Parts: sequence; C-alpha cells; structure tokens
Amino acid sequence: MDFQRTDEHETFAKVVRDFAEREIAPHAEAWDRDHTFPTDAVLAMGELGLFGLPFPEEYGGSGADFTTVCIAIEELARVDSSMAITLEAAVGLGAAPIAVFGTDEQRAQWLPDLCAGRALAAFGLTEADAGSDTRAIRTRAALDGDEWVIDGTKAFITNSGTTITSLITITALTGADEISAVVVPADTPGLEVGPPYRKMGWHASDTHPLTLDGCRVPAANLLGERGGGLRQFLSILDDGRIAIAALAVGLAQGCLEHSVRYASERNAFGKPIGANQGIAFRCADLAVMVESARLLTYKAAWLKDSGQPFKQAAAMAKVYATEAAVDAARHATQIFGGSGYLDETPVSRFYRDAKILEIGEGTSEIQRLVISRGLGLPVGESR
Repeated sequence: MDFQRTDEHETFAKVVRDFAEREIAPHAEAWDRDHTFPTDAVLAMGELGLFGLPFPEEYGGSGADFTTVCIAIEELARVDSSMAITLEAAVGLGAAPIAVFGTDEQRAQWLPDLCAGRALAAFGLTEADAGSDTRAIRTRAALDGDEWVIDGTKAFITNSGTTITSLITITALTGADEISAVVVPADTPGLEVGPPYRKMGWHASDTHPLTLDGCRVPAANLLGERGGGLRQFLSILDDGRIAIAALAVGLAQGCLEHSVRYASERNAFGKPIGANQGIAFRCADLAVMVESARLLTYKAAWLKDSGQPFKQAAAMAKVYATEAAVDAARHATQIFGGSGYLDETPVSRFYRDAKILEIGEGTSEIQRLVISRGLGLPVGESR
C-alpha cells in the first residue's frame, strides 16, 4: 500500500500553500474581525483554478481527482477555515450536483462560470426543522404549466448571499413524500436572502437563511429525476464528508505549526516552554492527531478516486478528523495560554472555527450511525 502523494499532488499543494500564505494569511484576522467576505480573494482563488478542479475540461475545469480537491481545501484551512469552506461548499455542494446530475444543457449553462470562480453556487437542503432529519423538509414546489412555483424557507446556507452568487439548488416537496431538486437562479423574484447569521466562527464565510415566496423557475430547472432529490443530495454529502475532513486536517495542521513555533519561541522560567514535558507532550499528541486524521481522510479520497465504495470510510474520516480538529484547537489554545484567548492570535480563531466541523454536512452522531450500520448493526436510519 502506497501512502506517498504523487509529484503532481506535491507540486499542486505547494502552489496552493504559497497562495494561501501570500493572499489569505495576512488578511484572515481582519476578515474575521470585520465579518468581511473577501470577494477579491475568492475571485483570485478562481483565477488559480481552484473552483474547477474536479470538473470536466469542456466546462473550464481541470478534471482533477478528488484527492487534489482535498489537498486544496487542506492547504486553505491551514491558514483560514472561512476561505476553505467557501471553496468546499462552492465545489462540493454548489457545482457538483449540476455536474453529476444535470443535463448537458444545464451543465453548459451554469458550469463554466462556476468552474472559473466568476460565480458561486449554493446548496439549499437544511431547514429550521430539517437538519439531520433530512426527510422533514417543508419547502414545496408545485408545477404550474411550464414553471415550478416554490415556497418555503432554508437555513444555514453557505455562499447564498454574496455579490457573485448565481444560483441555489434547493430540495423541495414536489408531491406526497416526493423530494426533488430544483435550481433557483439568485435573481429569481420571490427569493429573499435574510440577514447574515451572527456565528461563533467562520466570520469571513457567507451564511444566510433563505425565504422562497412564490418563486417561479422554468420546469427545465429540475435537477436530475423528479423524486430523486434527496437521494442525489445525500450522495453529494458523502463526498462532502471527505472534503470537510480535509478541512479539519488543515485546521489541525495549522494548530500544530503555530503551537510548535510558539513553544519554541516563548520563554518562561528561563527556557522555551517547549522544553517542558507538559507542553512538548501536547505538541506530540497534536502531531499524532493530525497524522491519523490525514491518513483516514486521504484513504477515503483514494477509495473514491479508485471507484471503490467509500461511504463508510468517509464517515470515519469525517467524525475522527473533525473531533481531532476541535481537540487540536483546544490544545493549541492551552499552549498559547492567555495569548490564545485573544482574537489577535490565529489559534483563537481556529478554536471558534473548529466546532462547526462536528455539525455541518452530517453531525458526529450521524457519522456514527452510518458507521454502525456499515458494521451490520440494526440501528437508526441509513443516511
């Protein structure tokens, strides 16, 4: 078994890391403090080709494997989770449903701008009473002639209110117990983007509630087969779990690097604090967590790239890596001491950013349900 990344992967990782260090890291604290979505930086990510990585070249993509997508997300998250989730949501949740389930006409209409990063797409599944219980959605879409008329609300939708958001793919009831996916352009009359949420973290990421009041879109905006929306979105979430795990690895790696640097430079009692076992062992534990999370994550990505079943591996990677990221941020903040409690230090931002990873795109509890059922245990409902 070969765990070595290819030369192409290593070269690509360096390109993204250099970009993140140059264009994102110097500004991340200010974006976080001011709750600013940095459109120019996102457009620069598009110019680097990050938004088109896994998509066909005919639409402006690179045709890269999923491992490459994970590398990009990890390298961004190493300095700023807000920019990492902007990429992950735009690629894995926004554009991927169109690429995977769309018609040739839908792909030709929407993918070129999404691949180029000139536009962002959002993924509207969650509702106030439909989070882990995805079948509890109440948004409805009724066919009226050659148009869908959509009414309902969506919650916690990433990339939904930016100036470059072009569309939101939503799930809606199109019949009794029939859930379908419909593409709603961002400028559709009746689509209202609510005020941005006041969040614990991800302050530079765009997140809003949505209200759809009599939104009319062409019947041709149905994505995939009628009644297949939930199945389609849940399959997309399997990919997203690997991507979120990669984001968690990047955050944990950032915690490790900041902790080792601080432990080497900060002096107490006449010596670097890293000379004390209490600090050194925390750093050692961080290194073990990062490496373990990385191995689980890239194994899942490899399985997907190899065309093998990966649902179980994705759930394992997601639950372990995200919980490791939360622990890593806690360890790093403890190593920094009082300075770690100040928002001017990156580890404070990392600590606030980490918690959502255990919740978004399938909670830790849902991942354990998936894993338990994969073991053959008759527990809960498959997701």
